[in-house]
Amino acid sequence: MQSPAIEAMFARFGPRYRYYVSFTAMLGTVAMVLSATMINVAVPVIMGAFGVGQDKVHWLSTGFIAAMTVSMLANDWCVRAFGMRATYIGAMVVFAVGAIMGGLSPSIDIMIVSRLFQGAGAGIVQPLAMIIMFQVFPVEQRGRAMGLFGLGVVVAPTVGPALGGVLLDGFNWHYVFYMAVPVALVGIFLSLIFIPGKERAGPMPRFDVLGLILIALCIFSFLTGLSNGQREGWQAPIISVYFSVAAVSGVAFIFWELMTKNPIMDIRVFYNRKFVVAALVGMVLGAGLFGSIYIIPLFVQTIQGYTPTRSGMLMVPGGIIMMISFPIAGRLSDKLPHYQMILFGMFVYGFSCILMMEAHTDTPFWVFAGWIMLGRIGLASVMPTLTVVAVSTLRPDQMSQGSGAINFTRQLGGAIGINLISLGLDQRTAMFSDAFLNLRTPDNETMNQMMVQLGQMLGQLGWPLEKTPAGALYLIGQGLYSQASMMAFRDVFMLIGVVYFAMMIPVLLLYDRRRSKLRRPQLRAQPQSPPQSPLPALPRSQTRPRARSG
Repeated sequence: MQSPAIEAMFARFGPRYRYYVSFTAMLGTVAMVLSATMINVAVPVIMGAFGVGQDKVHWLSTGFIAAMTVSMLANDWCVRAFGMRATYIGAMVVFAVGAIMGGLSPSIDIMIVSRLFQGAGAGIVQPLAMIIMFQVFPVEQRGRAMGLFGLGVVVAPTVGPALGGVLLDGFNWHYVFYMAVPVALVGIFLSLIFIPGKERAGPMPRFDVLGLILIALCIFSFLTGLSNGQREGWQAPIISVYFSVAAVSGVAFIFWELMTKNPIMDIRVFYNRKFVVAALVGMVLGAGLFGSIYIIPLFVQTIQGYTPTRSGMLMVPGGIIMMISFPIAGRLSDKLPHYQMILFGMFVYGFSCILMMEAHTDTPFWVFAGWIMLGRIGLASVMPTLTVVAVSTLRPDQMSQGSGAINFTRQLGGAIGINLISLGLDQRTAMFSDAFLNLRTPDNETMNQMMVQLGQMLGQLGWPLEKTPAGALYLIGQGLYSQASMMAFRDVFMLIGVVYFAMMIPVLLLYDRRRSKLRRPQLRAQPQSPPQSPLPALPRSQTRPRARSG
């Protein structure tokens, strides 16, 4: 049921209003995703600019997604307290301030804080855009609406990495932050026209401050423990403290949300079996989506020596395929069984990750781009269908909470996924490096021959004779480290694919027998329905032929 404010907008702008307001809502989402994806091609450059390792720089992506995850839970209260227009504008202002702050950052710590600001604004806008589109599109067109929403979501990942690479090669990393600001300003301007304001005045609804604090403490403690575990040691007391705080605050959050009258997240939406399955699949979907956007530019820049522009262009064909696939997937989700669409998408994306295990230093550009395009077809098949499955199983009064919860789980999966990918790369690289270094012994004839050949080459380049052994040893060490890093990337690609294949099992729980049974009889009854419908008028119809024959 549409609100009076939205009905007034329809009366003012006509049926096309749903597309005007959808475009405005998607502009906010585009600005957020643009910022989230452009930074990934800048990660190697920022690592060099500030002299930090992967264990810290990944917080530029993880912190953004974690802050987005937490702030999503405040969306429902903000809309009820301030209205959709004020909430949208306020979130966009916070996001723009964070973007400017990031561009002016003198240190990596301030840059991470700026990303937290950006993520906080992004978390408010994304579920708000979904709520708006669900209210302006009828039930039978919600799959199409989610296809349009997904189309807006993938425009930014298509343009973002390539644009970020051009800005890095042509200017510097500061402009990667500034670029999202104009999009945010346009969104604010259009919201003043098309997004309805607060419908009625009344007392300010109560806000679940304690719930927000508990879930934020849980998420950031858990992610911090994962980030520092490899460096500090998993048995270190500080790591145990992080995970203990995460566990205690997480359990306390669940109990508090069940007891309080104004929960920031309605835990009862998870009583629905289909919603729980959709939430679990959403977590894995987020891990795969955000993880691939993070790991692929990192791989091609560190292993294959791509420039930022070339690494960004590698993501463009996959983004275009995803843009084409999203509306098609949205329409198919209105016609085909939902679980079939999700199974297809999970299998295709998992298969693309298995193919990426073959990546090496000489993998051709279009071969890698083809693997990415295949994976994007899978993601496009899952995203709109999963949202429809999750929200359509809830009562109308749970729609807002359910929308926020399903986005929460997907974004949480993205934050955890990037963290685990970074952790896995560090661990596997260290393991392979140790294994290769053990081969550098005086008895290894191949290694000795390589040392002699590299020493001769360095001597021809003008190196002093006494320094050539050290130089040759350094070059061999660098080569072994690059090989170890490449094999670590392969293992991570394989792990992502295996996880997607494993998640196909719970997707089967989305099968709805009642819906399929209802659909089959309807299809069989259609040819017989015309003669059955005039049965009450049968005597009258029989008199007409007799009149003609007489």
